[in-house]
Amino acid sequence: MGSKRAAPHGHFESVCYHPLFRFNDHGDCLAAKLRPGNVSSADAWEELLVPEIDRRQAMGQRVAFRADAACARPAIYEALETRGVEYAIRIPANKHLELAIEDLLCRSPGRPGRTPLVRYKSFHHQAESWTAARRVVAKVEHHAGELFPRVGFIVTNLPLPNRAVVRFYNKRGTAEQSIKEGKQAAHWTRLSCHASGPTRSGCS
Repeated sequence: MGSKRAAPHGHFESVCYHPLFRFNDHGDCLAAKLRPGNVSSADAWEELLVPEIDRRQAMGQRVAFRADAACARPAIYEALETRGVEYAIRIPANKHLELAIEDLLCRSPGRPGRTPLVRYKSFHHQAESWTAARRVVAKVEHHAGELFPRVGFIVTNLPLPNRAVVRFYNKRGTAEQSIKEGKQAAHWTRLSCHASGPTRSGCS
């Protein structure tokens, strides 16, 4: 799933909305919902996600889900798990997650190479808002010339090796590309707004 955030923009002199899109793994837009510009990125996720999962499963199809950190909500995990849907959802970093991978945060001794040093780690974690512990996959990248590593965390129930989980999640980039193409070809940015006198807000 992907969304397009509203942000101040004086060019359109318009009131803007915060659309939510659902894509398949081929980049096809299956559904879209126009929402107020001040709602969270995952608002109304049930309306777009659950009916499609139920429809696909009724047809005997296997369903897998990937989404960015905007969808890092316990209600979404539980809805997917109840339906037997495998998922990979990025979650924001916090001190508890970073503590679990502190052994990966320090670069190995020696002169750094030109190729980034990439390491993975899988562990179980239970946040305070979760009803159960879930698998988290961490990816840590050390790049030459950068003081701090690049760190990402993914919560998942996929029975795959760490690297494969990250590879599956990264394919959600096709949704971002589809949104970009929609902005350019179909002027989605402009269509998600309407004029409102002197009000000046906009979409990114």
